[in-house]
Amino acid sequence: MTVTVYHYPKCTTCRKALAWFKEEEIDVVAKDIVTETPTAEELKAIYTVAGAPLKKFFNTSGLKYRELGLKDRLAEMSEEEQFKLLASDGMLIKRPLTFDGKSATFGFKESEFVENWKND
Repeated sequence: MTVTVYHYPKCTTCRKALAWFKEEEIDVVAKDIVTETPTAEELKAIYTVAGAPLKKFFNTSGLKYRELGLKDRLAEMSEEEQFKLLASDGMLIKRPLTFDGKSATFGFKESEFVENWKND
């Protein structure tokens, strides 16, 4: 199993997640969320698997989210518009975003990582 981890190198939470994968000896493909931002199509595939609301994809505590006033605007945007917006700027995406084709997680919660990524 190879997990794709969209991360921001300066983010301590992302570094913790990558360290967890290394400690557990789980192969990952680490992608810088700013320089290798997932496309709208990739985000749709992750969304389909994640089973989470689209709002969960957004980094709601991020500066860019606040600058764009998305708290008030998301509800009136279509899903298509939201996917395009997320794909336009990796800093809008909650990170780390992890995905292996069958599971997806947002942020780093060790219990979720154990549930989704721990080798049995």
